[in-house]
Amino acid sequence: MTKYIAALITFVSLHSFGQSPVSARLSSGVDLGMAYTTNNYNPSITYYQLINTGEQKILSLGWTVRLGAFYGDNLNYYTAPARLSRGKTGFGALGAPLITNNIDTVRYDYVSMTSVSFGVRAQLKLGRIEVGASADLLGLTLGKSRTGRYKSSNGMFINTDSTSAYFQGPATFQQSHPSYFNVRLLGDNDIGTLSTEVYARVYLNQRIGVKLAYQWLTTETTVNNRDIVADNNRFRNRVGMPYVALTIPVFQ
Repeated sequence: MTKYIAALITFVSLHSFGQSPVSARLSSGVDLGMAYTTNNYNPSITYYQLINTGEQKILSLGWTVRLGAFYGDNLNYYTAPARLSRGKTGFGALGAPLITNNIDTVRYDYVSMTSVSFGVRAQLKLGRIEVGASADLLGLTLGKSRTGRYKSSNGMFINTDSTSAYFQGPATFQQSHPSYFNVRLLGDNDIGTLSTEVYARVYLNQRIGVKLAYQWLTTETTVNNRDIVADNNRFRNRVGMPYVALTIPVFQ
């Protein structure tokens, strides 16, 4: 008897929610897409849920969960912490750094990592077209250890015999892994792998839509041997990529 009562309560609750003003203002869906540029690939799947404001549902605000994989060839990663780069260096439009003595480089033949991130999204509905923007806020990243070529003018690390050594000769080849935690703290304060995008979407019918976007992706690696001169082992790469996706609405 208890099971029947519990089932009835659950059904009534779901029915009430389905008829509530809140649920009528909710929309959600899944984006299945790929961002690409030369030497950079970022396939991803994103679930989003939005609250539509106003009777016309023109403005929508909500959250996202994005699962993405990044693959890159022949990439340079540059000194990441803001305390070493802020006010003394910056990144140009294509992600290339303005070099100073504080900026070291780790060069990779191949990089791969997988991340899951929670983010926010804002969207405007303009007739049949939806335009909006998304940004990752928090997440985790995992990936294989990779060997990179460390380039530093004066960096040093502690060797296995507890002596200090320069990143020169065989020591230029350093093991590293993707930075595990993703946290958006704005600009060079960001940590880990984070994506930001602007997009436009049009629905072909009630079951599928096409989304075109431009994505800015930051990825980060951590080398095993910390530079004791700069007190740093984090390195960052930034890239901008066109993005195409199919949207499958869950409810709208």
